[in-house]
Amino acid sequence: MGSTVKSSSLGYPNIGENREWKKTLEAFWSGKIEEPQFQEEMEAIRLERLRRQQQSGLDLIPVGDFTFYDRVLDTAAMFGIVPQRYGYAGGEVSLSLYFSMARGNASATACEMTKWFNTNYHYIVPELGGAEPALTANLPLQAYREAKQKLGIDGKPVLIGPLTFLKLSKGYAASETDAWLDRLLPLYGQVLAELQAAGAAWAQLDEPVVCGDLAEGDAARLQRIYAELAKAAPELKLIVQTYFDAPDDYKTLTSLPVAAVGLDFVHDRGRNLQAIAEHGFPDGLTLAAGILDGRGIWRADLDAALALVRQLQAAVPAERLLLQPSSSLLHVPVSLSGEAKLDPALQGALAGADEKLAELALLAAAASLDADEQSETVTAGFAASRETLAALNALPERRVAAVRDSVEQHGGKRSERTSAFAERRAEQQERWRLPLLPTTTIGSFPQTAEIRSARAKWRKGTLDEASYETFIREQIQDWISLQEEIGLDVLVHGEFERTDMVEFFGEKLAGFAFTSNGWVQSYGSRCVKPPVIYGDVDFVDPMTVQETVYAQSLTGKPVKGMLTGPITILNWSFVRNDLPRSEVALQIALALRQEVAVLEHAGIGMIQVDEPALREGLPLKKSRWPEELRGAVDAFRLATTGVSDTTQIHTHMCYCEFSDIIDTIRDLDADVISIETSRSHGELIHSFEENTYEKGIGLGVYDIHSPRVPSVSEMVSMIERSLRSLDPELFWINPDCGLKTRGREETAASLRNMVAAAREIRSSKPFAASPL
Repeated sequence: MGSTVKSSSLGYPNIGENREWKKTLEAFWSGKIEEPQFQEEMEAIRLERLRRQQQSGLDLIPVGDFTFYDRVLDTAAMFGIVPQRYGYAGGEVSLSLYFSMARGNASATACEMTKWFNTNYHYIVPELGGAEPALTANLPLQAYREAKQKLGIDGKPVLIGPLTFLKLSKGYAASETDAWLDRLLPLYGQVLAELQAAGAAWAQLDEPVVCGDLAEGDAARLQRIYAELAKAAPELKLIVQTYFDAPDDYKTLTSLPVAAVGLDFVHDRGRNLQAIAEHGFPDGLTLAAGILDGRGIWRADLDAALALVRQLQAAVPAERLLLQPSSSLLHVPVSLSGEAKLDPALQGALAGADEKLAELALLAAAASLDADEQSETVTAGFAASRETLAALNALPERRVAAVRDSVEQHGGKRSERTSAFAERRAEQQERWRLPLLPTTTIGSFPQTAEIRSARAKWRKGTLDEASYETFIREQIQDWISLQEEIGLDVLVHGEFERTDMVEFFGEKLAGFAFTSNGWVQSYGSRCVKPPVIYGDVDFVDPMTVQETVYAQSLTGKPVKGMLTGPITILNWSFVRNDLPRSEVALQIALALRQEVAVLEHAGIGMIQVDEPALREGLPLKKSRWPEELRGAVDAFRLATTGVSDTTQIHTHMCYCEFSDIIDTIRDLDADVISIETSRSHGELIHSFEENTYEKGIGLGVYDIHSPRVPSVSEMVSMIERSLRSLDPELFWINPDCGLKTRGREETAASLRNMVAAAREIRSSKPFAASPL
């Protein structure tokens, strides 16, 4: 009999099996419950998620990964890193201040929000400028004590590591990195020392930045950081946890004075296993091995996973091996065991957090025994895994010959528009006769309780198809009238028939399936239910034409057709793992190309194909970007280039380091691009001061993630700064994202101010004399 192999996890979903967390947050924000009730309900959710992990048999249960909004924001608040605009005077950060940083308030804008590495989760960016850090509350200690006192769990506190926290922050120069470490390390040391004093055995420090492109001096900083932290809490066993790729500097990482190193063996492309084979694994160091996909929803091939574990056991003794998911399970639903509406062959192949922990327990049990002495439970579990995978792969939707043939026909050839942008622009100006600085929105309008209720009744069958269609048309008519009254130049139909910009299209394309309760957190209380791409993707029937054509019939102004782009559909879905993602992207692009053609044929001459997730799927290492970006451009152009010169193709993307991918954005060859920028407008404008952009562009002039209504003067200031670097004849004015989550009154007020700002700029010198 072999030695016992233990299991661990990096984190667990916040939201609860039925989104209890979201509902509690939104009830508090809306004033329906007070803070004492909020805290009580959140505690119940927090303890329930710990119980579920406890029942799974995990040896090391993470604590401190639960959050009211975001863990990076928690870390900033714990260290008193609060922007000066909030009037913070020190001490523990109140709940109202915490949520003001996340969401803004009447007098101060929210902190910037951006993507957590290459996932669809968003974190709040800490602002270090002017901050005087101090430990305001030891949050990991509070979480550790709560788990121990109320559930008897000797948990593993989880923190964002110092280097990662700094790299994810803004408001300081690179030359100040070491000075900031001087300020932060004593605080981290105090947190860990207090955990040690309370009896904690382990603490996990997440350092995913180690798997990206480290700057000169970062290896030395890592050594300094962990030498100081080990000194501050010498009895506490520290785990330096990496994920989403493999570290380039394996030798430095495994030489740190810590008890364990966590490596991702799922998304590392085999590099971590190769590094162990080449360099070995140090004696005395524990390997926390990420062997199950923490981001995907497919049940594991347990035979393949156990084979990997056996390879690791050849290099690391069982007593120094921890089996775990590749990353936090934040990125998957709590459970997918109750999805009875799905084809049983598909449903059986899905795994949420609870199912993954069950798989982990099986693997730990199997790894603790020799191959010839497995228990009945392990044997039965592995046999069920094989049957599940075989049933999935036998589904006819997994391989559709016509789709594969179409992809092969288009593969490797980049699609082109008939004419260059300058020629198209002249024809489009002649067709549309738009004013200087045309105003528009990104696409969606508020999804009110009335709209959500009507859709729910329609889905349940208590509202018939004709009545639902009439209701949607009434919403479209109402908002077309409102847009005309506000004075927008290019209108949208409002997307009232859509629950989610990806789910809507997935429901109408072949190859997709949908869970009933497969929710994951995107940002704050915003939860999404990603589609499951399990088969070959194919166009079935027109998806958006009916509503768009109806909206266009109500107005003489142009109405944009609104589609979600292939890369965003890919990145915001749970994607099959038996095909390259690039091939799935081309399947989606071919289906969208047919929808674009149908829209154009129906007379819709502006078509927006949104790619807000264009950058978020990029690897952590920039050396891998070119291949990924080429594939993204190929898919977008395959979807959009089959139109005439007079048809104007728009796209939208969320904030990114523009200068990093400006060539890619040009290569998309969209006539107009809008970029979400309001929380980081200055940084983006700076990149335009160094890089020219010669096609139509709109920079978001106000933040739709905050409920506050920006003033005309605020937006005028943003526009004026943009026009210092951008051609006014190519500049569009728009919010920075869709307005689905906002209320009607605040939306109308914000858009009125936006139109007023555009008119103020148009009437000012030198624009008043423009012939446009």
